[in-house]
This record gives sequence, structure tokens and C-alpha cells, in this order.
Amino acid sequence: MDSWATVNQALVRKALAEFTHERILEPVADGKRFVFGRYSFAAQRYPLNHWDVSDVVRDDGEPVDALEFVTEFHEQLGIGREMLPVYLEEISSTLASAAYKLSKPDLTATDLVTADFQTIEAGMTEGHPCFVANNGRLGFGLTDYLAYAPETGAGVQLTWIATRRDRTTVSCSSSVAFDELMRSELGDDTLARFAAVADPAEYVYLPVHPWQWDNKTSITFAADIAQRHIIHLGSTDDVYQPQQSIRTFFNRSEPSRCYVKTALSVLNMGFMRGLSPTYMAATPAINDWVHSVVSNDLVLKRYGFTVLREIAAAGYHNRYYENATDKTSPYRKMLSALWRESPVPSLEPGERLATMASLLHVDRHGASVAAALVRASGLAPADWLRAYVDAYLIPLLHSFYAYELVFMPHGENLILVLRDAIPIRVIMKDIAEEIAVLSPSTPLPPEAERVRADVPDDEKLLSIFTDVFDCIFRFLSPLLDREGLLTPAEFWSVVASSIRDYQAATPELAEAFAKYDVFAPSFALSCLNRLQLRNNQQMVDLTDVAGSLQFVGTLDNPLIHPPS
Repeated sequence: MDSWATVNQALVRKALAEFTHERILEPVADGKRFVFGRYSFAAQRYPLNHWDVSDVVRDDGEPVDALEFVTEFHEQLGIGREMLPVYLEEISSTLASAAYKLSKPDLTATDLVTADFQTIEAGMTEGHPCFVANNGRLGFGLTDYLAYAPETGAGVQLTWIATRRDRTTVSCSSSVAFDELMRSELGDDTLARFAAVADPAEYVYLPVHPWQWDNKTSITFAADIAQRHIIHLGSTDDVYQPQQSIRTFFNRSEPSRCYVKTALSVLNMGFMRGLSPTYMAATPAINDWVHSVVSNDLVLKRYGFTVLREIAAAGYHNRYYENATDKTSPYRKMLSALWRESPVPSLEPGERLATMASLLHVDRHGASVAAALVRASGLAPADWLRAYVDAYLIPLLHSFYAYELVFMPHGENLILVLRDAIPIRVIMKDIAEEIAVLSPSTPLPPEAERVRADVPDDEKLLSIFTDVFDCIFRFLSPLLDREGLLTPAEFWSVVASSIRDYQAATPELAEAFAKYDVFAPSFALSCLNRLQLRNNQQMVDLTDVAGSLQFVGTLDNPLIHPPS
């Protein structure tokens, strides 16, 4: 089967699985197979209404075609006519990306067990496990894709500009001054070169994604450039690598230097990927608060849980567009950057790093990295899983129960720290934009108040049920079952035991455990694809995320409904 047929088969399998999981489609059993419209397929059913779909065929014998599938069923999928072409473009981009990945040298799951941090980062092939159109990147052309897509692993030199201080918001962690950060990130020689072009007393030095400079800043901000509010400085010697989050860069030349996250005006997975200078103003303060909570909590310290602080941020205010738009407009989010700590300096001898997304990675031979790690560790599969659940789930649960602090714990937002192929702790990143405090009583510094969210009590624990159980464990369990390591019953028994042991060891939170019962019989099914299908330009209202969610029925909680 050629690459195009292979990636279409894979994406239609995923579409059938995820749209059925979200109860958008309703296949009918037909003997040992299932039928939907003119499509039939095999499927193994797992807890949380998970469908492991295989062998999709059409009744006319023609190869399956993802674009045709979406178009044919767009009404059932709830895609409006005006949005259908854009969603198809995102599907096309996702297919093209998948085909490119198949053209790369074969990197097996076993190879990835011992690969270095950035080889693993570029070796990922799937993207978000729930979203069907998860590699949209609308705005990138072919040259841009090869230069900046994470899976290419290409080295990137960021563009640097100088922006007038009176039009630039700069904020820093209490642990660092901005000038000190620039010196450590750029070095004296580069700073001197920049200062010869733009006086640092009048200008702030700001990194920009090269695509953003070429396609947006240099044109959309032409008036500001003409008036020397913005001055182009060129690039530095440091070579960066784009991460899975696409607008974040890891410094390959100096790995101990910061990640850099930039504004990028491309449409990807339901959002334009800008950065607001207004939001950036509070970013370091929010990170300082989260860091203080995490580093001073004895339970979190016991589990080794840490965060990568976003220690500085800078954003340029274009007065023309700010006067012409409301505060949520993408035109206000075109020129900002933040600096995030690198995980490299925190490593102890014998420790290595891997994106947590790698646990759900399946190579082109059908083997998963999770199973390969289990085998390489020498541990019994249940013991390996317990180590992972303790490192990943329990800190998230404790943060919720102790502070009603919730993170966005999907695969690319966490970094696994491995020793001998065993997860020993996790590092959380992407803090300021993706945390929330759900309690009105948790103390927050005034500058961090924006992260407080008003969420109904019966929806609060969805931060675990949806984000961990439904978006991570729902996929991990079948991978371990498929390779004969752990049945679903064994998998969920390990998860339940880990939670019960944590709760028994933390009796001071018994009231919270009772109020928000992780062993409840069922929980609401929160549907992610429905959000994107409803509005693929902006999936949720960022001023009311909780109010934007779409629920369809409930899922049985596998902690108390043991799979047979």
C-alpha cells in the first residue's frame, strides 16, 4: 500500500473511532464487523467507549479517502457549509504531514527507547490522540513546512527585532532581571552587535518566529517599522529545534538555555497560535506562584513533580490594531515571546528526557514506545505502570485536591524523566496559558487572579476524568493490551491502587476526596472534536472556557467498573 493510501486508511480509522467515541456516529454491528454508511470495519471495544478500529473498507471496493469521508458525512459531523472547506484543508494538511513522516527513515519504538530528547521530539507521528484534524498549520507552505514543522527536526535560527520600550510590555520572574536574562541567552558579543543598531535604553530585544517575520510582522506592521518603532536585527548563532507545540523552540546549541515560545499566526487545532502581550504581562508572576506551590508542597516533592517556569515575557503593542479591535482579536497577538526554563540543568546522572507524548507513539510496524519501555525496564508490566501512574497522575490529583489547581496535562505538555526506561518523575510545562484555579478560596497574588475560573462543582474533576482518563489512559491501556503486557482490568486496577494508596497516605484531604469522588460511578463525556467541528477558527471562548464545553451523556468510570 502506498503512503497516501496508508495515511488515508489511518485517518479514517481514527475518525471512525473518535467520532463514535463522542457519539457523533453510531456504527451498527454486522457479525464480527461494524458498519457505518458504506464503510465496514473491525473494532475491538475498550473501557471509556474506546474503539480500536482496523481494516476499514468501502462497499464499492474503492480505497478509503479521508476528505471524501468528511465531506460525505459533514452534516452528521455538524460541520457548517462555510467551515467545511477550512476543515478539509486541515484534514489535507494532517494527511500530508502523515505522508511526510512515512518518508523519513524508519525509527522503531525500540530505537526511541534509547534516543535522545530531541530525536524523540521529532520522531512523533500522531499529534493529539483525540483530535482528528490535528496537524492543520494553515498558513504554512511547503518550504515553511520543511523548515519549521516539528517532525522534520530542522534547525532554526530565530529572527530578532528591537521594539520601542514605550510600546513593549516586559515582565520577569522575581528570580531574574530581564537584562540578566538577555545576557545569559544572547551573550556579550551578540548584545553588542544589537546595541550598535538599536540603543538598549530605548529598545527591547525580542525573538520572532522567522515565518512570522516574513509573513506577518514585516507587512502587517510596516507602519511601525517605517517609524522605527520596530527594527530588524537579524539572527543569532544559536540553532533551535521546533517542538510539537510548533511555536516553541528548544535551544540545540546551548541546551541549558531557555526554550523560546513565539507568536505564530497560523491556524492549528482550533486556534490561531498567537501570544497576547497583555496576557504576557502576568505570565512570570503566575509561574512564580505555581512554582512556589509545587516546590513547597511536601506531597508533590515526594513524587518529584516539578514545573518549568516561564521566567520572562515581552510583547509589542501595535496601537493601530489595538484601537481597531477587541481584546480577543488575533491582531493583538502577533508579536510576543516568552522564555521558559530548560529541563536539562535539572537532570541527575543516569536520567534522560522524553516527551510524554511518546508513550502513545506507535511505529510503522505497530509497536508502541510504552510497551518497548516496559520491556527495556525489566520490571513486571504492572510495576512499570505503577511507577508511571505515581509520577504522572498522583501529582495532578494532589494539586487538585489540595488547591483546586488544575493543569493541561496532555502528552506534549509533560516531560518524562526516565531512568533505566522507568518513569521516575514528570516535569510540567506550558503553565500560564493552561492552568486554572477552580476554588474561590485558594489564595492568589493579585497579578495571577486571571487564572481563577468559575466552574460548577460537578465539572471540576473532569480535569482528571477527561484530560487524563479519557485523553491519555484510554489510549495507553489498549497499547499495552495489544502487546500482551496488561489487560484492561489489570491496567485500571493499577490506577485504582495508586489512587487509593495516595488517599490513604493523605488523610488530611479526606473531605475533598469525598466532595470530589474520583471513584464516582460515571462522569460526563466532554467532546473535544465536537468543539473543533463546531468552530475550527476558535474552539472555545477563552473568556469562558468552561461554558464552551460540549457534553454528551456519560462514561462508566473504569476504576469501579472493572473491564472483563
